[in-house]
Amino acid sequence: MRVHVVDHPLVSHKLTTLRDERTDSPTFRRLADELVTLLAYEATRDVRVEPVTVTTPVSPASGVRLAVPKPLVVPILRAGLGMLEGMMRLLPTAEVGFLGMVRNEETLEAATYAERLPEDLSGRQCYVLDPMLATGGTLAAAIRFLTDRGADHITAICLLSAPEGCKRLEDDLQGLDVPVTVVTAALDDHLNEKGYIVPGLGDAGDRLYGLAH
Repeated sequence: MRVHVVDHPLVSHKLTTLRDERTDSPTFRRLADELVTLLAYEATRDVRVEPVTVTTPVSPASGVRLAVPKPLVVPILRAGLGMLEGMMRLLPTAEVGFLGMVRNEETLEAATYAERLPEDLSGRQCYVLDPMLATGGTLAAAIRFLTDRGADHITAICLLSAPEGCKRLEDDLQGLDVPVTVVTAALDDHLNEKGYIVPGLGDAGDRLYGLAH
């Protein structure tokens, strides 16, 4: 597993405002959307393409297009939905699947409560959207869910990550013969006793939508 922390001043600038407790939900949604597009640019460096020739007004030109099967973007409900538009802005022809997972606040384990995905993901690259890589349980379960259906390349895009979550992810995915990359805006200090990232930015879902669980 590879963790890539995107080092860019615009990423840091937008993340700083997202962290600020005074940032309201509309501003938080807009900045999260912009930040995801920046992260997606880095995350899609390995997207599969195939050669194609087009005709310009002057002459034929060699280029590339997204390979078939097209990549699958999978937001983890509910907070991952706040990242979808920013991702699709960069990959408008990708397909989208949905995975509903919830973390038990006592055991911190993840359970699947809804899914809308192809039954066969053989040969598919998947981009998983989850704002917070905290304990790592939800993301690990999501990746296993996708690879069990045949996905052979996973990239997770997270606004923030915690060292404990990265370690849990690496441990839980031991023996998985599929490349996994985590692309994140920052690797924070630690988790608190409630499983929240410190310093973090609070509950991403609540800050995106202004609703309690």
